[in-house]
Amino acid sequence: MKNRPSLTALGIALMRAIESSRPEDERLVYDPYARHFISPILWLAGRFFVRSGYSERRGPGVTGFLAARERIIDDTLRQALAEGACQVVLLGAGYDTRPYRMPELKSVPVFEVDHPATQEHKRRRLQAILPAIPPNVTFVPIDFNQQSLAGSLLPAGCSRKEKTVFIWQGVIYYLDPDAVDSTLQFITNHFPAGSRLVFDYALQSHLDSPQGEVRSTNRYGRFTGERLRYAIPDGGLEAFLQARGFRLLVDYRAADLHRMYFTGKRSRRTISPGYAVAVAGVAHR
Repeated sequence: MKNRPSLTALGIALMRAIESSRPEDERLVYDPYARHFISPILWLAGRFFVRSGYSERRGPGVTGFLAARERIIDDTLRQALAEGACQVVLLGAGYDTRPYRMPELKSVPVFEVDHPATQEHKRRRLQAILPAIPPNVTFVPIDFNQQSLAGSLLPAGCSRKEKTVFIWQGVIYYLDPDAVDSTLQFITNHFPAGSRLVFDYALQSHLDSPQGEVRSTNRYGRFTGERLRYAIPDGGLEAFLQARGFRLLVDYRAADLHRMYFTGKRSRRTISPGYAVAVAGVAHR
């Protein structure tokens, strides 16, 4: 990819924009900014694919998971802030708009960490749609092939003393094991107990199965530069986290998310069982 904005990040912004266009009693999240990152052609094509049912046939329950993922991370972030978290780090921020659409973050330091190409495009669009970028938001450009999180995030003013919420949304699938472990090690080595990590992940059985959605995502990977390559063994999340200095707080699987959010007019929507959202706490320091 890496001299152009992430196409995968644009796709997630598109799904968020489509979800936001649903009637108020049907949508899970509302993001008034997401559509501004999307070209008119991509918007029309994306809405057609969702409304025609093509996206559901291609990846059953994936759009439902993306909507539920956005909502559960919002709710988890609000809870963490209410319980004393003092700063937020968006790892692989993409076109995440939480610092701009969530009033709870108005006075909380937020650090957006992402590749310079995606971040530059995002900043240009934000400057066009906002009166000003909020002063509590700090952009931290990083090329992981050449720079480290410690050498980029900490000099940007992120405090090692404060309980911090790390949001790692839609990223871990595309990393290799060393990159996953180095990121987790950075968090546990530098931030205090009580800090939290919220991330979504794929189950190994899902990546190993002949799912059309996995095959097509990896086929398109030659254009996006991002292939599904990392998963956590089924039933192995708690041991995975303990081995890396975290304790599992909650593991939201498809059935949990459906029960929590897909009620009333949303009850017929589906969620792919191949993905989940985890909340973990730093266990030491």
